[in-house]
Amino acid sequence: MNSTPFFDFSVNKENKTVYMVREFNAGLELVWEAWTTAELLDRWWGPKPFVTKTKVMNFEVGGRRFFAMVSPEGNERWFIQKFTSISPKTNFKTYNTFADKDENPELPGSDWDLNFSEQNGTTTVRIAIKNESLERLERVVASGFREGMTLGMQQLDELLVTLSQR
Repeated sequence: MNSTPFFDFSVNKENKTVYMVREFNAGLELVWEAWTTAELLDRWWGPKPFVTKTKVMNFEVGGRRFFAMVSPEGNERWFIQKFTSISPKTNFKTYNTFADKDENPELPGSDWDLNFSEQNGTTTVRIAIKNESLERLERVVASGFREGMTLGMQQLDELLVTLSQR
């Protein structure tokens, strides 16, 4: 197994898309569970010192996850993820928007396409995030999205070690 997981992050402004590829030193079942279970997502999603709290999660086509990232000062930034497609243990797609605490979306949003594959105990997650506008893409990237995802993925690495010992 790799000691330092592979991580690639790129932005294509022409097609308003962020691409990420991340390897995890864990099996597919465990990585899939960490990405699709509210209790586990809340343990790694969002960079520390922020914490994530999921208010609603219904992981099925047509379902949604409504959650907030909470700053140390208690400020909440809410998000809606609508699950548009699920192929168990290989792919799921979501439509994501920022929202207020009453679940009113802030448009435009983005389409996330997450693909999972495993080889020799290493699971690779490939993510394409197509934004509905260039302005949204630039705002998200400028907000520290890459750094936040990098830290979140490291937290997921730590969680996967803990989960593999259960």
